[in-house]
Amino acid sequence: MAVDAANQLHRSAMKLFRVIRTGRPAKGLSLVRFGLLGRLYRDGAATATDLAAYLRIKPQSLTRLIADLEQGGLIARHTNDDDRRQNMLEITHAGARALVEDVRDQRDSLAQVIEKELTPAEQELLRIAAGLMDRVAEKSLTLDASPES
Repeated sequence: MAVDAANQLHRSAMKLFRVIRTGRPAKGLSLVRFGLLGRLYRDGAATATDLAAYLRIKPQSLTRLIADLEQGGLIARHTNDDDRRQNMLEITHAGARALVEDVRDQRDSLAQVIEKELTPAEQELLRIAAGLMDRVAEKSLTLDASPES
């Protein structure tokens, strides 16, 4: 039963992710820009190396993206107070505003589909299921971070 639930959850989560990813508003951020800005928004300033590891891309691949975001005023670079040789990147107010607007647009689109396609009872079940997914995700992260026995 748990394996069937895990299979269905994985399929559904991946399908929803693909729909959200491909259905992004034209004015929205690209996925990699969204990921980078989201990481800086949630966790604060980071090095390019940290961001590349988070995005699972080579630091060299990040160079142009960082330059574009910096030129667009969405991120700023400053010297690390602890290690003056190291540059830190942080999200700007404009970057945070762009990220928040993008998330709001995605959620509004999803809410419209939910309201149109689901009954109030189904909407409540979906809300409960989302909470359960959060619990599973939190426990999965804990399991992934624990040392091997």
